[in-house]
Amino acid sequence: MTKMFGYKVAAVDGKARRGVVMTARGDIQTPAFMPVGTAATVKAMLPESVKATGADILLGNTYHLMLRPGAERMARLGGLHKFMNWAGPILTDSGGFQVMSLTGLRKLDEKGVTFKSHVDGSKHYLSPETSMDIQAMLGSDIVMAFDECTPFPATREVSLESMQRSMRWAQRSRDAFGERPAHALFGIQQGSIFPEQREESAEALKGIGFDGYAIGGLAVGEGQAAMFDVLDYAPGMLPDDKPRYLMGVGKPDDIVGAVQRGVDMFDCVLPSRSGRNGQALTRMGAINIKNARHRDDPRPLDPECTCPACTGYSRAYLHHVFKANEIISSMLMTWHNLHYYQELMAGLRRAIEVGALDDFAAAFHERRAKGDS
Repeated sequence: MTKMFGYKVAAVDGKARRGVVMTARGDIQTPAFMPVGTAATVKAMLPESVKATGADILLGNTYHLMLRPGAERMARLGGLHKFMNWAGPILTDSGGFQVMSLTGLRKLDEKGVTFKSHVDGSKHYLSPETSMDIQAMLGSDIVMAFDECTPFPATREVSLESMQRSMRWAQRSRDAFGERPAHALFGIQQGSIFPEQREESAEALKGIGFDGYAIGGLAVGEGQAAMFDVLDYAPGMLPDDKPRYLMGVGKPDDIVGAVQRGVDMFDCVLPSRSGRNGQALTRMGAINIKNARHRDDPRPLDPECTCPACTGYSRAYLHHVFKANEIISSMLMTWHNLHYYQELMAGLRRAIEVGALDDFAAAFHERRAKGDS
């Protein structure tokens, strides 16, 4: 029998939950961080290297994959998992965020969005129905409903119109998704920074019924304080027995604060993008390996880290290969960053299990405040 999708909470500490998301391709331990594999690859990493960091699940990007290599081609080649050699679960976003970011290249109406490709200028169309079709061809384990990511800042009126359109699209996404055993569909809460709109959105999504619920419309320029203000109430509006996913977040301190507020799943390009740009994200804070002070430093990035970059190479070497524009720089720095993120998630899970999350968070912030010595 095909394993069905499910979610189970194993421990609670305040608002935080320690749980497991069960999928046909394996379990996802939560709180979880999903490395981003935009174009069927986590940049500078082999799939087995990503797995070695501790990642249970990857995120793929519907917008980029529909443009190249194309969903139909992907389906003919056996789906996204086979195509990119990743056996574990994959979540795909709906393409809505990327399309909404194409200022001047898109036209939105009630039916969907017509847009021009950033690759070659070709014309394309996305709607709730086409997004569900594309994600089905990709073979995604977790499919995201098609929504309009409300820009920030937005007036109360603009936010309300956008949120309500997204709720209508959520129903259409649910209808188009149909019944797909062993696959899950997540709805996306919108409403910007307005509590009453967040509540209306949550009630609409619960009325439709989803396998999980995302908190959208954050990490779009509002700043951490405003994001945390929304997270103080928004996760609690969503069902307790389903996973909660904060889209596009984020920095390590964003993640710690969001877990304390009841979020279970995260994704962000930051660890891989920062790695390629010479920034290591560590328990002491960020380290810019391009800085001259690392040129003769024999120490590892982080003496407590067990990743290949830290156990085999010095800061001096990493500084050298970055300055020389060698590919190994991106490989080692990205591996370190993803390893650190997975260590952080494992630490959060252990802390919730023993009821010590606040102590963990306090130590996390204290260590970062001291910085790199």
